[in-house]
Amino acid sequence: MGKKGKEAARERREQRRREVTLLRAVPYEPHQRWWDGLAPPPPPPGRAVAVVTGANRGIGYEAARQLATHGLHVVLTSRDAARGRDAAEQIRAAAGKPGVSVEWRQLDVTDAASVEGFATWVERTHGGVHVLVNNAGVNFNRGADNSVEFAEQVIETNYFGTKRMIEAMMPLMITSPHGGRIVNVSSRLGRVNGRRNRIGDPSLRERLLNDDHLSEELINEMVMKFLEQTKQDNWSSGNEWPQMYTDYSISKLAVNAYTRLLARRLLDRPEGQKIYINCFCPGWVKTAMTGWEGNISAEEGADTGVWLALVPQEQATIGKFFAERREISF
Repeated sequence: MGKKGKEAARERREQRRREVTLLRAVPYEPHQRWWDGLAPPPPPPGRAVAVVTGANRGIGYEAARQLATHGLHVVLTSRDAARGRDAAEQIRAAAGKPGVSVEWRQLDVTDAASVEGFATWVERTHGGVHVLVNNAGVNFNRGADNSVEFAEQVIETNYFGTKRMIEAMMPLMITSPHGGRIVNVSSRLGRVNGRRNRIGDPSLRERLLNDDHLSEELINEMVMKFLEQTKQDNWSSGNEWPQMYTDYSISKLAVNAYTRLLARRLLDRPEGQKIYINCFCPGWVKTAMTGWEGNISAEEGADTGVWLALVPQEQATIGKFFAERREISF
């Protein structure tokens, strides 16, 4: 892409950014606020319950804050208990109005016992959830770096942690005419056919994009093969894997594929038992994960995920990938 092409692309992004800013300012009409007036058990009475993982800072914090501001009861989770408590207190203090309902809970998505204990607490305390936002994630690379030193931790947190949370919370999704909502924070870096960052193996690309071939086994085999190659230090030979932030990109590719796989399984659920699962790319956001080098705020980055969580049932979709409130390709 030449200089003019880059400038045109930049202007298109800025134009869409302005459009989304205007959309974010439009309040939901009373008939669109499906999360109001729900029957118990959610406490406080009549509020939908939303769980947001990794919500003590950045995009997760903003998603929790926005959902609470819209009137949901938010369970903000954090691996660090003190930071989670401080984040919940900050949301309540900054709300500037009564009725914002948020609580914190310690949770480590990489620890099966922690996830199991959290699910037990959710069921006992709230009877279930209406919204799950899987935000917890890590990335240890910055700028031009592309180390795979922490690849196992990245895959374990971003993919297996997300998968672990879905498996634990999906049975607890409270059924309603509006459907449960699962929103997975992902990245354009996880696209199968990304223009600059793609899977090098044409056969693997084809199987990942073909619903008849896509399976949990295929996704798991892919990430385990990559991890094995990182241990043998031959992962970079042959251009088999994405060349930018490779471990992070593969973890998000796995999240995207798993989102599509689950959507296919959930598609035929009867009305009243629907669960809408989608993923989104927040963009290059100014957070600790990017070393504060992004070009949009955390508030803007969280917007599409919050929009997917709150979209009225008649507009709800399943198994799609979004950015700036628009569907994009996998």
